[in-house]
Amino acid sequence: MNLWQADQIKPETRVVLEGSTLCALFFNAVRERGPQVWLRQKELGIWQSQTWQQVGQAVREIAGGLLHLGLQHGEVASILANTNRDWLMTDLAVLSCGAVANGIYPTDAAAQVQYLCEDSRTVVLFVEDDEQLDKVLEVRDRLPLLRQIVVFDTEGLRGLNDPMVVGLAQLREQGRAHLAADPQALERRLAQVQPSDLAILVYTSGTTGKPKGAMHTHEALVYTVRGYNTLISRTEADEAMCFLPLCHIAERVGGEYFALYTGCKLNFVENPETVPENVREIAPTVFTAVPRVWEKFYSGVMIALKESSRLQQLAYGWAISVGYRVADAVIAGQNVSTSLRLQFRLARLLALDNTRKLIGIHRARYCVTGAAPISPELVRWYMALGVPMLEVWGMTETCGASTGTPPGRIKPGSIGPAASFNQVRIDPATGEIQVKGPNVFKGYLNLPDKSAEALDADGWLHTGDVGVMDEDGYLRITDRMKDIIITAGGKNITPTELENELKFSPYITDAVVIGDKRPYLVAIVMIDQDNVEKFAQDREIPFSNYASLTRAPEVQELIQIELDRVNAKFARVEQIKKFFLLDKQLSAEDEELTPTMKLKRKLVEKKYAPQIEAMYR
Repeated sequence: MNLWQADQIKPETRVVLEGSTLCALFFNAVRERGPQVWLRQKELGIWQSQTWQQVGQAVREIAGGLLHLGLQHGEVASILANTNRDWLMTDLAVLSCGAVANGIYPTDAAAQVQYLCEDSRTVVLFVEDDEQLDKVLEVRDRLPLLRQIVVFDTEGLRGLNDPMVVGLAQLREQGRAHLAADPQALERRLAQVQPSDLAILVYTSGTTGKPKGAMHTHEALVYTVRGYNTLISRTEADEAMCFLPLCHIAERVGGEYFALYTGCKLNFVENPETVPENVREIAPTVFTAVPRVWEKFYSGVMIALKESSRLQQLAYGWAISVGYRVADAVIAGQNVSTSLRLQFRLARLLALDNTRKLIGIHRARYCVTGAAPISPELVRWYMALGVPMLEVWGMTETCGASTGTPPGRIKPGSIGPAASFNQVRIDPATGEIQVKGPNVFKGYLNLPDKSAEALDADGWLHTGDVGVMDEDGYLRITDRMKDIIITAGGKNITPTELENELKFSPYITDAVVIGDKRPYLVAIVMIDQDNVEKFAQDREIPFSNYASLTRAPEVQELIQIELDRVNAKFARVEQIKKFFLLDKQLSAEDEELTPTMKLKRKLVEKKYAPQIEAMYR
């Protein structure tokens, strides 16, 4: 017996949609799926739907407007906006013109926008609203190649009279007029798009320097989404949630393009803050997110549990213990006894199904986690709820996932074996994980030296991740090569394992372990605001704001208890001796965090050097 029906998650090996470029895939999908709903987005409190035909018409109009503006084959258009339908339709329109689509994080400052537009040689820039437009106008004089700015939402721009700025609605009007005057204009341009053409630029997060533009072609992207379906299939009956940044490879390929290929319905959240509410409304059947999201859901359940009655707590405690027993049997590849199977059914009725509904994953066939390491205990918890949690691993440079955990054999802590569509090996000398295949990028834009460092003469991508492979071919990431700590005593330590254990605590959101060339390990910790506030309120611990909360002796003691719990799992030399709590609640707009909500190790070490030094005095 399994926690789920394996045949519901089986790979799909056949080609479900023809086409050798992304734009060919899209217009083939429009013809095949015309009246079916593809996109949903909440507007003024009401979910609005768009069919494939409606999306196809919108893409044609935007593409027609770009042709009217003179966008040429191979030129670059960038998109500076939060994840929404306009982002997706603009992306497909740019590709349909044979141009290159580039995304810019909406949290980027004006100087970063300038750098990315300069580096990519952007000629048309789409922005979400007046807030994003202000960033561009601030640096416009330093962008001589920029010809046009298109604004999605012009609500805050009444009275603006700038010949360089046009609204998306106006651009679509221009597109309709352009295509009415020349009905075959777009078809001619589509015919020029070749599989080997550069399709998108995806800039790395820039944690170790300036962002680098990874170049991906149409053929690599089409190849990858077909490969994804052989890893973990989706169908037209599935519903997914689109909420991660579309300028990140995970949502761009695993969300937008994978849904384009498979026909999976995409639901756009209102904004990043409404994700917990929206996921309960959408109840996706397939759900991909980064570990920070899965950790937040777990913390939400823990808060709700503390506020529930004693009877409810007892029911959950018994039910989750049964779930863990079933999960452990499945992880070990053992049969689940009839008695345990019956207990698990009762556990679901008593508590586990309600827990899944509280999160919004009660319809999920599976959940996927990637983009950062996740605690094995968290994977095990979701499995105990009866939902398979499948971990994938990949990079911007590999078009996303290169390995994936098969649904029928989950090993928490492992990123699974190599996907069938690429090769993965471990360098025997360094332990570095290397990838080779048609999904691997073509290099970094304008950086031939960096490209040569990443791609060797035989086509192997040097990922910088260090790992090991077991007898079943399952890989486990041990750390980044540049993050491995060598203590003053010569002990090699991989901080990621310690950090994952800390993040499993409902009171800790993130942590950075430090100790390279030092006598012992210390940690910088970011607390989970909701859970720690609840802890303080329940005990009548006074605090006035986030900073004062982190300074409360009782909170310091709470984190020390969590630290002691983690330390007990490691050898003495690997234990964390001291910690420091960040006194500021960080968001994606803060420089310490990447857009996927990971603490930037080097920047954090540099910024908080005085606090780190104090822990070694």
